[in-house]
Parts: sequence; structure tokens; C-alpha cells
Amino acid sequence: MGELSSLPNIGKVVEDQLMQVGINSAGELKRIGAKEAWLRIQAIDESACIHRLMALEGAIEGVKKSMLSDEMKADLKEFYQQHRK
Repeated sequence: MGELSSLPNIGKVVEDQLMQVGINSAGELKRIGAKEAWLRIQAIDESACIHRLMALEGAIEGVKKSMLSDEMKADLKEFYQQHRK
């Protein structure tokens, strides 16, 4: 397992997916952002869910996804509703 899996919420499967879509480091994930990273993952895995989106944001913020602010959770839920397949 690599650098990405050392982030909160990122296990081997999500790390592999991030690498498949061209995100190979924590810095790249932070630069690209959770929403764009999730859209890229969704393009290769239609089962990508709201929990994966929240996990990505938590990884960027350095917290477990359950610790995201209510405002962030609401924003991500709205984004997910607009973009889910």
C-alpha cells in the first residue's frame, strides 16, 4: 500500500481506483479535490457512492468521513444527487 492509503478513509481499493484515474499522491488528491476525484472514479466504477465521496473529502481534510462538518456533508450530498448515475 502506498502514500494514498496512509490517508484517513483510503484503503487499498480506493487507492487503486485513484491511481487508475491518474491521482497518485496526497498532494494531487488535494489539488484535484474530492468532487473531481469522485467523478473520475465514477467513470470507471458506477457503484461509486456517497460514502466514497465523503471518504475522499475526509482524506483531504485529514479526518474520518464521519467527522466532516454538517455543511460539508450537505454540500457533498447535493453534489452526489446531481451527478450519480
